[in-house]
Order: sequence, then C-alpha cells, then structure tokens
Amino acid sequence: MSPGDRAFVLLQGLVPQVLLTRFAGFMANRRARWLRQFLIRRFIATYDVAMDEAANPDPDAYGSFNEFFTRRLRADARPLPADPGAVVSPCDGTLSAYGPLDGSRLIQAKGVPYRAEDLLGEPSLADCFRDGSFATVYLSPRDYHRVHMPADGVLERMIYLPGGLFSVNPATVRARKGLFSRNERLVCVFRSPTLGRFAMVLVGAMIVGGIRTSWAGRITPRSTEGWRITAEARVRIGRGEEMGLFELGSTVILLFEGGRVGWDPQLESGARLRMGAAVARTLEPRREQDDPRVSSGDR
Repeated sequence: MSPGDRAFVLLQGLVPQVLLTRFAGFMANRRARWLRQFLIRRFIATYDVAMDEAANPDPDAYGSFNEFFTRRLRADARPLPADPGAVVSPCDGTLSAYGPLDGSRLIQAKGVPYRAEDLLGEPSLADCFRDGSFATVYLSPRDYHRVHMPADGVLERMIYLPGGLFSVNPATVRARKGLFSRNERLVCVFRSPTLGRFAMVLVGAMIVGGIRTSWAGRITPRSTEGWRITAEARVRIGRGEEMGLFELGSTVILLFEGGRVGWDPQLESGARLRMGAAVARTLEPRREQDDPRVSSGDR
C-alpha cells in the first residue's frame, strides 16, 4: 500500500460517510434550474461525457443532476451479440478483476483476496459458486450507470447487506482489504436455464445516493439492518435488459457456478467494457435439475 493510498483510506474513515452520502443525494435531486445546469455542464466538461449516446442528448432537458446521471442511452447505443450463448458485460466500466474462484476466494486487487461467503452474507449461498467464476466491473463517474443482465434469468432472491460506504475507486480497492464485503451491498440471485444460479452484487459507496432495481424501485440509502427476500413473483429479465441502476457510481460483481462460463481469451484486467459486449460464453447448457448442488427444496 502506497503512503498516498493509506492516507486516502484513513481520511475516508474520518469523514461522516452517511451524512456526506445523504447530502450528495439531496443535492443531486435538487431541481433548481441554475444548480442543475451548473452541475450537469461542469460534470460533462470534467469527465468528457459522450452525450451523443444518450436517448436525450440535451443537457438542459434533465430535471435534476440525478436524472442526468441515470440517463438512458439510445436504443442502438449498446447492441447485443448475435450469439445466444454469449454472456455480456452488465454495465459500462473497467474490468477490475476476473477469473476462477480459488475455492470460495475472489480477488479484490492484486494480492488482496476475499471470501464469497463474506460478500454474499451466506455460506450456503457461497457454496453454490465454489470453484466457479467471477468478474468485477468498476463504474467511474463518466460511465453509463444503468445495470443490465449478463444472461437471461429469473429472480430467485434479493439480499440487502448493510455496511460501510468507503469509496470503491482503484486506490481504495488496493488499500482496504475486504472492501466489497464490508461496504453496503445488494445481492441479487438469478436462475438461468443454461447458467444455473448466478449472482449480481451491486456495491454501495461514498456519495452513491441510492441503488434501485427494475422490479422493486429504490433499495438503499443505507439501513442498519439487513434483510432477505425470496422472490414470489416470477421476475424474468432477458439478457441485456435493465435490472437496476446506481445514483452515482460504484461496482458490480458477477458470480457464476463452476463449469458454466468460459472467458473471452482476449479479455484482460483493466480493460474498458461496454454494456452488452460479450465477455464470456456458456460452456455447458445444462438443465438445472441435473445440478447436484440444487436441492428440491431450493426449486
């Protein structure tokens, strides 16, 4: 850990994370014309935002900074691959890490492992992904911040886990061990006819004003108690369809069962990803009832 990284993490531990996050969310939702135009135009200039990709490219058309930040893209901006077996990136961002799980261990950064049971909050759920595959995508401020499905899936469970609100930028990821399993996060577990179970973990962070899903609306801001919901309604979401969004940026972590996906051989850590781009391919289209890890009580 560099002295700069150590100082940055220490500073985050001293500031009032929740208060700062709520204030950022409050400001982002203000509808005063002068404020929203100032924030939006300054943001576009600072981060070189590609407004030509937006469904509405006019910065002045958004009623608040948050409406701008969570803007939709043109329908043709992120085409999906023709191959039905392709697994796609769920969002725009940087591929921080990916590859096989070492038992139940994922890689947070070079030389910094953490455990799937800590990330997911349930050892029994983590067992489903033992020796499986994972990918971590970091959304920087300039990125498109809606999150989409990497493959077809039916929602099985949704788990909210309270935690800290440390930044998830690369410096903090390198410096703070277990960051993703310590921060506030939302775990969404899906079942696919070809991938079996897969999980999408949306990680909260400092000044992330909220996490929303397409089926339940706003899930955060921060609560002090965790909760779990087993989906009663059959929420089916197709590959490439929207499943949620971040109100200000964060990280998405994907978990797949073992033997289900093969990564694109040209993929590499640090690569820039675009939502809908193929990152892997289904290896074995298997019927879920043939999976010995899925008990009859789980179906």
